[in-house]
Amino acid sequence: MTLSVANLYERKRESLSLRIVAGESGLSRDIRAPEVSSPGLALAGYRERFVATRVQIFGQTEISYLESLSASDRATALSFVFDAGVPCAFITKDQTPPVEMLEAGNRAQVAVFATDLKTGDFYRRLQPYLEEEFAEQTSLHGSLADVYGVGLLFQGSSGIGKSECVLDLVERGHRLVADDLVIAQRRHKGLLIGRGHERQGHHMEIRGVGIIDIRSMFGVRAVRQQKRIEVVVELEVWGAREEYDRTGLTTAEIEILGVTLPKVVIPLNPGKNLTVIAEVVAMNHLLKYSGEDSAAAFEKALLERMQPVREYLADDDE
Repeated sequence: MTLSVANLYERKRESLSLRIVAGESGLSRDIRAPEVSSPGLALAGYRERFVATRVQIFGQTEISYLESLSASDRATALSFVFDAGVPCAFITKDQTPPVEMLEAGNRAQVAVFATDLKTGDFYRRLQPYLEEEFAEQTSLHGSLADVYGVGLLFQGSSGIGKSECVLDLVERGHRLVADDLVIAQRRHKGLLIGRGHERQGHHMEIRGVGIIDIRSMFGVRAVRQQKRIEVVVELEVWGAREEYDRTGLTTAEIEILGVTLPKVVIPLNPGKNLTVIAEVVAMNHLLKYSGEDSAAAFEKALLERMQPVREYLADDDE
């Protein structure tokens, strides 16, 4: 995946307070890595581990060091960084760039930007944006809802009732994230974030009714822009398989983009209150997350209660 420097500048110019000071012809360059770095030791002469694929940030330390060098040494140090093919460079804290930096950027056709943000603040704003842009993603068929703060991804065959279930959840005070098409992105620490397509918005297709706008109908409280996917709820027609989990002791799992998620299979038959079951799935997940497993606790109590009987039968030699 790549991101052009021009796109970065266009999208983040205001939030990062960017202005271009040199190398405008380098806007067509591509950023090919989400990591952000500072030239640091490369300016001082240690260049064996310099990663030229990363965007470079010149903070107060780097600029102060460059000012301590002679003009020729400063030009040599900056020529190495810019001639290595870095995508672009940023100067923080509204510092005045050395003339040699402007010349190196123009000569190597590497865009140089200035910002009045402090170096730490700039890192904290730029790094998450790049991570999101380069995050591995896939499209999933299903509906994503925030139920008691738990991201439930409803999946199943077309027409089985995913949208209707989420619509009922919204009416009960829960929140829609995306319907029909869910774009899932893998973030750092194995998080899977789901959202809808930007042109899709928070619309839903309800068979027999048509397309409805959840935000307009129920208000902003009924929608979310994105949500972590935590549990996959698979809906299927009753009898599609021979056995269904009745104790909750065996947890099914599904892998999406390398992230393993718990999966709950809900068989559907006439009269089943799917909405309440979905709420129970969310609450049960919260209990497990807090360390309380109802099924395991019930099994443990039952085995302890049966232990005297098992010991008696073990001693019965007749």
